[in-house]
Amino acid sequence: MFREPVIDVRGLRMAYGGRVVLDGIDLSVDRGEVVALLGPNGAGKTTTIEILEGFRERLGGEVAVLGEDPAHAGEAWRAKVGVVLQSWRDHARWRVGELLEQFGTMYEPYAASDRPGPYGADDLLELVGLESHRTSQVRSLSGGQRRRLDVAIGLVGRPELLFLDEPTTGFDPIARHDFHELIHRLSDFDDTTVLLTTHDLAEAEKIASRILILDGGRIVADGSPADLAAEVAGASEITWREGGTRHVHSASDPVPFVRDLLVRPDVIVTELQVRAQTLEETYLAMVARHEAAPVDIVIGEG
Repeated sequence: MFREPVIDVRGLRMAYGGRVVLDGIDLSVDRGEVVALLGPNGAGKTTTIEILEGFRERLGGEVAVLGEDPAHAGEAWRAKVGVVLQSWRDHARWRVGELLEQFGTMYEPYAASDRPGPYGADDLLELVGLESHRTSQVRSLSGGQRRRLDVAIGLVGRPELLFLDEPTTGFDPIARHDFHELIHRLSDFDDTTVLLTTHDLAEAEKIASRILILDGGRIVADGSPADLAAEVAGASEITWREGGTRHVHSASDPVPFVRDLLVRPDVIVTELQVRAQTLEETYLAMVARHEAAPVDIVIGEG
C-alpha cells in the first residue's frame, strides 16, 4: 500500500541578505527512515531543519511534513513532531521526573484512538538511562545526563517524526551506544521517522539508513553510506604483502582485483586486507568534488 512521504520538499529556496542559502532543494523521507543531513558549516542544514519544523519561513518552494505545510500547521500537528535542539532553555530547579510529567500533560489533549498518548516519566527515564535521577534537580546533572534529558523531552509525546540536532554532544561512549540502540528501536519497532544533523560521521554511518550531503545550498549526494562510497573512485583500499614487500592498491570494486591477485602462479600473498572507504572519506571527497565544479547561483524574485 502506498503511503505518502513523511517529509516531501520540492524546490525549497531560502536567502539571507542576498546570499542564497538553499537553492531549489528537493528531498523526500519515508516513514520509519533514519536520515542524516550532513554538510559543512554554513551549508544550510540548520535552516532546512528549522523550515521543516515550522520555526522559520521559506523564500519559495513546496514543503509538506506529515501531510501539512509546517508554516501553517496547528498544535495537533506539532504534537506529532519531536524536536531535540542543540541546547534547551535550562529548567535548573525542576526535578527530572516532575519536568517530564509536566511536559507530558501538554500532549494529553492530542491523544487519539489511533495514536497512543505521551510516555510516562518512568518509561522515558528508562529509555534514556536516567532511572536513578528521577528526583534529581536538573542543575545537578552532568552535561551528558542533561543531553539525555533533552532527548527524553523530545520523545515525551511519542512523535511520529523526530528531529535531532547534534544529539550526542557530551555523550560518553556508553551513552552514545545506548542512544544509537534507542534510535534503532524507535525506527524498527515504533516506525518513527528520524532526521538528524551531526558532525560525527562515524555516528551517521552507524545509525542512518540514508545520508544527505548539503553543500552550496544544494543536495549534492543522497544514498546509503555504501551507495555513496560506490560513487567515489577508489572506494576500497587493498593492502597485502608479497615476498616481504607491502603493496597498496585502490579499486572501486575490489573483488576482481583480489581474485586475480590470489590466482597468480608462483606468488605467495600474505596479510591481505580490504578496507572499505569510510563515510568521512566519502564525504570529504564528495564535498571537494562539488566545490571544484563551477556553480552559478542566481536569486530570483519572490
